[in-house]
Amino acid sequence: MKKIALSLFAIASLFTSCSNDDDVITTTSQVEAPATYTFQRNGETTVSYSGQTTRILMGEEFISALKDPSKTEAQLDDMFAHVEGNADFSDADLNASNKSIRSKVAASSDFFAANTADATVIKNDFDGWIANQVNDVFPRWNDDASAGVAGQIQEAGGGSIRYINAQGLEYNQAINKGLIGALMTDQLLNNYLSPAVLDAGDNVVDNNAGTVAEGKNYTNMEHKWDEAFGYLYGTDDATNPMLNQDSFLNKYLSRVEGDSDYQGIALSLYNAFKLGRAAIVANDYIIRDEQADIIKNEISKMIAIRAIYYLEQGRIVRSAGDNGGAFHDLSEGFGFIYSLQFTRQADSNAPYFTKTEVDGFITQLMEGNGFWNVADATLEAMSAEIANRFDLSIAQAGS
Repeated sequence: MKKIALSLFAIASLFTSCSNDDDVITTTSQVEAPATYTFQRNGETTVSYSGQTTRILMGEEFISALKDPSKTEAQLDDMFAHVEGNADFSDADLNASNKSIRSKVAASSDFFAANTADATVIKNDFDGWIANQVNDVFPRWNDDASAGVAGQIQEAGGGSIRYINAQGLEYNQAINKGLIGALMTDQLLNNYLSPAVLDAGDNVVDNNAGTVAEGKNYTNMEHKWDEAFGYLYGTDDATNPMLNQDSFLNKYLSRVEGDSDYQGIALSLYNAFKLGRAAIVANDYIIRDEQADIIKNEISKMIAIRAIYYLEQGRIVRSAGDNGGAFHDLSEGFGFIYSLQFTRQADSNAPYFTKTEVDGFITQLMEGNGFWNVADATLEAMSAEIANRFDLSIAQAGS
């Protein structure tokens, strides 16, 4: 699928050709969404999501470091679980930050506040993948891989060289795509868009009264919604966000938007974020929650579409004799399948796939020599189960 870097205004132009003088999109309710994600109080912006931008930028540098065989396990661990003031990154602002990637992995209020056991297991999964990259893959960086032996493998036709474990898995891809679920999706859907977070403490009373957080220009509720927005658009201008601007949710929104079968999903998400934020300003929490449900549905669907896509592409490419290309696709698929446990059914507090179900998929993928010999029927069955759960077409998602 072709890479795209497209303004949401350009996307909007595909669906609308008219504009109006008051520069708002009017709904059937009394709430009006602005044309862009622009909200002000006393002439100054109330939009803030710097913490999300910081974690995305930390993630970018971290996943790049996973492909540097000179890095030690301690160095990668320190990037993952950054401590304020430590020189873990090339960016001084990141080093000065008190934020870290690991602290927000499997840390949502709805899924993990009362389930610390699963949260610990998930964090340990990432710790283990880091350790295995350093101890199993880095030492054989220049050796040829084979079934049961870690090393490098090149894609057909002189393509990219991939660095895999004994079962064909690229740990850097497992971590990258796993963070899309365990960090970005979990925080966005199961934390910041949760009524338990939006309405915590005095948030509703304060928002109704326009009482801002101490030293800030926003109410706590406004800020929580913005933080959700930041995990999707955090590295770009909120008033005109572009797609394909990071290696996480934003990148894969561009991939799904670039598929004609799902064109319009980007505009749907941006509009829901705008209207939900406008509803908070208007103290209309019914509309706010309706928009949150749209976001939960669309983000969850994105995860499922990409899981199916990589399973199908991996199977097809492997059948053509390109193990290097197939293992890369299946490694990305591994990460998106892992991320399914962080999706959210809008009408419940449950993911589309439980941790137990996801663990079962992962076990099937990694059994024996893993990607070297996982059966086509197994990959097809996984695609079908995911498609059925989300009411998706394999033919559309997998191509």
